[in-house]
Amino acid sequence: MFARHHDQLALMVRLFDVGAIWIAGYVAAELRFPADPGAAAPIHQFIQYFGCAVAFIVLPGFDLYASWRGRSFAALAARLIAAWTLVWLVSLLLCYFMHQIDALSRLWMIYWYALSLAGLFVLHLATRSMLSMVRGAGINHKRVLIVGYGRTGQEMYQRATASHRTGYKISGIYAPEGEPTPEGRPRITDSAEIPAFSRSHGIDEIWLTLPLSESRRMQEIAFSLRNDFIDIKWMPSVLDFDLLNHNVGNFLGMPAVEMNRPPSLGVRGVVKAIFDRTFAALVLLALSPLFVAIGILIKRGSPGPVFFKQERLGMDGRVIHVYKFRSMKVHAEHGTVTQASKGDSRITPIGAFLRRTSLDELPQFINVLKGEMSVVGPRPHAMAHNNIYKEQLDFYMLRHRVKPGITGWAQINGFRGETDTLDKMAKRVEHDIFYIRNWSFWMDLRIIFWTAFKGWTGQNAY
Repeated sequence: MFARHHDQLALMVRLFDVGAIWIAGYVAAELRFPADPGAAAPIHQFIQYFGCAVAFIVLPGFDLYASWRGRSFAALAARLIAAWTLVWLVSLLLCYFMHQIDALSRLWMIYWYALSLAGLFVLHLATRSMLSMVRGAGINHKRVLIVGYGRTGQEMYQRATASHRTGYKISGIYAPEGEPTPEGRPRITDSAEIPAFSRSHGIDEIWLTLPLSESRRMQEIAFSLRNDFIDIKWMPSVLDFDLLNHNVGNFLGMPAVEMNRPPSLGVRGVVKAIFDRTFAALVLLALSPLFVAIGILIKRGSPGPVFFKQERLGMDGRVIHVYKFRSMKVHAEHGTVTQASKGDSRITPIGAFLRRTSLDELPQFINVLKGEMSVVGPRPHAMAHNNIYKEQLDFYMLRHRVKPGITGWAQINGFRGETDTLDKMAKRVEHDIFYIRNWSFWMDLRIIFWTAFKGWTGQNAY
């Protein structure tokens, strides 16, 4: 029944899509030829009808009319853009081969492209919203059996039951004896009972969330259902691995799970890098008079260089030299690093002010301009501290999978300055890992904004 209704809905949406493209062509003509749309060269109407015919054939190939239940609209929008762009380009190419390119209005083509894309977006968004409301009313649900109730199984259960609008109804859970499951849900403790349970309860989908160690059992379950028309989805138990992310992609033609790749890499990382260097160049240019004034005060306060340079770990553990305004008297560490504390005799008067206001960090924009650091990211720690805390705190070194930053999520949440206890360092690392996992360009802008108001000073900065 679900399949029949889905096919009917898919055909209806497909026809509506073609209709939206056809209407967009006429609206584009009204915009381009407001005086007399009918006076447009015949090639416009020919391309309009040709594009509709090609769209009817091509759009299904982009999986636009399959079930998008549980998938994001952003992914659907990306496919819509790709599909319509292909249809539009094929139409334009045909016009070229027909030697009618001179008669074709470029502005009409642009209007047609933009209006059609907007129409497709509106139609699919409306369809998605309508289905969501229908499912919210308890109609068009799919009955699901979750096989395995570890962390991944529990997460899938929570997501499916968080709202009826997802369109999934958890009709049963398989879990061995001794493992707790939600009350009120039918439970299976013997995997051999799964086929019979699925048939008697009308199960539409089975979600396999067993750990990798149960691969043999998953094969047996899949084999036992070979004669049943039930969709089987395998959700790898990636939540058992507490790493940076769990993105599924394609590698050498095979599905692969990215488990330790920061979200700030790839194309989005290029945007971050461009922003970092542009922002750093503007800051260095704007604050150059302040740099000169601070340099003079440092030289007058105590003998030694203006800048202090110290080894830190950069992205992926590469050693970089981080610049700061010197805030202490020149001294030797003798192989150890002692964090500055309240009343530290090594700190000069001007140095105390610089550290309290974080002005000593400004030269790190030079590191950002060189591409060694980011404006926003985990603060770099002394090398000796890395050696200490990587043995005491789980996932401490994951903070080095990205470029260190001048400011960060931990800093605007109050975890800056001295970390004289393991608990303080643990809180800072916790915030750093949260930032890496949830990074977005807008999150960076938010952190920069809040740094300007509350991130430069703090009770723990000595």
